[in-house]
Amino acid sequence: QVQLVESGGGLVQAGGSLRLSCAASGRTFRNYVMGWFRQAPGKEREFVAAVSTSGGTTYYADSVKGRSTISRDNAKNMVHLQMNSLKPEDTAVYYCAASPYYSDVGRGAVYHYWGPGTQVTVSE
Repeated sequence: QVQLVESGGGLVQAGGSLRLSCAASGRTFRNYVMGWFRQAPGKEREFVAAVSTSGGTTYYADSVKGRSTISRDNAKNMVHLQMNSLKPEDTAVYYCAASPYYSDVGRGAVYHYWGPGTQVTVSE
């Protein structure tokens, strides 16, 4: 069992940066692929980024590639998403999620545990 809580969301101007964090409970945190997803009003949830269990491999959606960096600290049970050059279209609720599988990291259905989400709003 893994419990996840996100933090770091807020209101930022276009071009600004935010660092989202996800705190995980449970001794098996290091066994899970960790991902970030987002959902904007009226839109479906979409994949943002994921990181392998060791942190050595990262995956990004095309929409954030080059502007975002995902990382994890297994000693502290933390996952971070650094987002730069934010755009209004990045506005969404951002969710942290944990998956026991090493494949299909961009598919929400493989993630077993989800946090409650943190709101990110990017103004013009």
